Amino acid sequence: MRISTAQFYYQNSQRLTDKQSNVNDQMKYISSGKRVLTAKDDAVSFGTLTGYKSEIENIEKYQRNITIGENRNSLIETSFGNAERILQELKTTFIQANNGTLSDSDLQALADIIKDGQDQLLDIANTKDETGGFIFSGFQIDVQPFSLQPDNSVSYNGDSGQRQLQVAKNILVDTNIPGDYAFEKVKNNLGDFSPTYNSNTSGIGVNKAVIATPGSYDPATNPPGYTFNFSSATDLTVTDDNGVTVYSTATYVPGQTVAFNGVEVQLNGNPLPGDNFTLDAEEEISIFDTIKSAIEWVEAGQSPANSTQHNVEYGEILDQINAALNHTVTQRTEAGVRLKLIENQDNNHQDALLNLEQGRSNIEDLDFAKAISTFEQSQVALQAAQQTFVQIKGLTLFNYI
Repeated sequence: MRISTAQFYYQNSQRLTDKQSNVNDQMKYISSGKRVLTAKDDAVSFGTLTGYKSEIENIEKYQRNITIGENRNSLIETSFGNAERILQELKTTFIQANNGTLSDSDLQALADIIKDGQDQLLDIANTKDETGGFIFSGFQIDVQPFSLQPDNSVSYNGDSGQRQLQVAKNILVDTNIPGDYAFEKVKNNLGDFSPTYNSNTSGIGVNKAVIATPGSYDPATNPPGYTFNFSSATDLTVTDDNGVTVYSTATYVPGQTVAFNGVEVQLNGNPLPGDNFTLDAEEEISIFDTIKSAIEWVEAGQSPANSTQHNVEYGEILDQINAALNHTVTQRTEAGVRLKLIENQDNNHQDALLNLEQGRSNIEDLDFAKAISTFEQSQVALQAAQQTFVQIKGLTLFNYI
């Protein structure tokens, strides 16, 4: 078989190139520390490795969300803890104000303390997170949620949006609480209605006013604004907002349940002729409205216009402060539950990540001892080929003459 010089050079050049390429590949494996770099290295392992990496990337995304969720809920939990403390101090001050020995100036000083507490609570309600967004404004994170009005009322400027982050494949966690839910939607301690006392000489008060039978409640036909009028201690007439009589009895007994239009009302105390009050629908009462009522009650001083009614209002305000405290504790507890959920999910991700990294390592990571041995063998083979080629290409027939 005849081999031309050109063919000889081509074949040897090709062989040297292959061996050099093999050495370069070995260097890439060693420098990267990985056994599988592309699908051609090991197609089956490369496909499995892609799955591992995809799961690891997902978990890393969830962990970033977990960090954000943990920070936000920790801030919420701390905020409600501070709000609980302020409300407890406000309650103590309000109880202190119900003391007949205090002067008007003493009561005004206590009212100022309650106002300071209102300012502190307002500051909490306008808390910002690490990004500068308001945590109690719903979706409108750039809008200050609460603002104090000249009459000591507080208005809410946010919305009811609930922001969430995904911390696992099927698990979402809240990262905020809308301000209306956090501070305005406190359950009315009396039920579904609040009284306005038009005339109260006996000191009667509403103990309960609830929609007991929702199917029978028809606010369109008999709208609330239910006025209770005692023409005598036993004669009671109840009219709706249209002036239509919805209940009437001449044998009222103190403490009995008055039922009409699906509504049940129970009073405490013994009514006197002329006692009159109106019930308006109000299922929830703002914490700030309760504080406003407390301020106004204390500022009424030692000689309120109607001392009997003043005493009735004291009990109702105190009960609603307790309801606000319970609401705040509930909100704080819910934030704590979310933090526990986040912690558990973080632990689950850590365990899963450890297993995935181990699986990835088993497939991808390089056996350095074996790789270096292979690399050295490839280098020796390349050097031998190079030396052989140099020696052979210098041979001619003149060497044998």
